[in-house]
Amino acid sequence: MQIKHVDTSVLSNVEVLNKLQKECLPGDSIYNVSNGWWWVIYDNNIPIGFCGVSPSARWLDCCYLCRAGVVSSFRGRGLQKKLIRAREKMARKLGFAWAISDTYYNPASSNSLISCGYKLYEPLHPWGAKGTLYWRKKL
Repeated sequence: MQIKHVDTSVLSNVEVLNKLQKECLPGDSIYNVSNGWWWVIYDNNIPIGFCGVSPSARWLDCCYLCRAGVVSSFRGRGLQKKLIRAREKMARKLGFAWAISDTYYNPASSNSLISCGYKLYEPLHPWGAKGTLYWRKKL
């Protein structure tokens, strides 16, 4: 399996990311991939997962792990953790001091964040729906 950073100014990459979003997160709306940095994970040239990170809308020294998903038949193999680490590597390269994320009734994603060193916190101005958990990590 290979994680590839993708250029979202290329229409075919946007189409792959949107297709993966629909497959991995069928209950969610499509997240706009024009902002930030995005990756696709491939198995024998077949896209099986994706993730993105963008600058925080609230803090200058912080990035937001905005979206990630793995096709159901490939879950449970540690791919989410690899995708988290890819985003952290880029965030450090860009000079971000913190990474934040959120989960909403998603124990698997919460456990991946915990495994990668993220801690729960309560933001002064929560941005998610009631029941959202907020995560942060010093990079």
